Amino acid sequence: MGIFTRFRDIVSSNINSMLDQAEDPEKLIKLMIREMEDTLIEIKSSCANTIASHKKVSRLLEETREKELFWEEKAELAVTKGKDDLARQALMEKRRFTQRVDAVDEEYTELGVIIEQYRDDIQELENKLKSARDKQRMLVQRHIRAKRKKKTQQEIRRVDSAEVMQKFDEIETQIERMEAEADLVNFGRKTTLEEEFEGLAADDDIEQQLHDLKSSQSSKNDGTTEV
Repeated sequence: MGIFTRFRDIVSSNINSMLDQAEDPEKLIKLMIREMEDTLIEIKSSCANTIASHKKVSRLLEETREKELFWEEKAELAVTKGKDDLARQALMEKRRFTQRVDAVDEEYTELGVIIEQYRDDIQELENKLKSARDKQRMLVQRHIRAKRKKKTQQEIRRVDSAEVMQKFDEIETQIERMEAEADLVNFGRKTTLEEEFEGLAADDDIEQQLHDLKSSQSSKNDGTTEV
């Protein structure tokens, strides 16, 4: 099982834990991205170490093959010189290095496979990390809008509640009462202008009465004089 496979298990476990605790989705997204970034660093570090080991084994394989060839040439030389005992010893050394070559070559191949797995994991994780970062902004904005919408709906329900509407009715009634009281303050009272015009009308009435009285008196006087 590769590191990235283990990463998916870890993230899945953390996500389930956070969902059980009803954690903030923004925190959940950040956690996933952070763990992906940490895992990517870990994979790259492991891959770099494996590449270094692969190069080291490659050098060892080359040196071992050189030793194998060296003892093969020595065996051939001993045979040409009629030194069978030396040839046998050289062939024994060659066989030892041949076995060593097989073992080192197998290790070299296995390290190459591991490096390819690391590279596949790195590529897959980098793609998923890029996708996660692209989606993060969108998901965060959607979460913010969802929270605001939820708050707005809660406020609407609160305003629409019978208790709140009753408060509005009470306030409206109080304002109407204040307006009525204000109208009653001057109710029945005449304004200064009205009083002035009424005064003028009263003066005209008095003058008319005075005129009538004078006319009546004048008529009486005239009747007395004629007698």
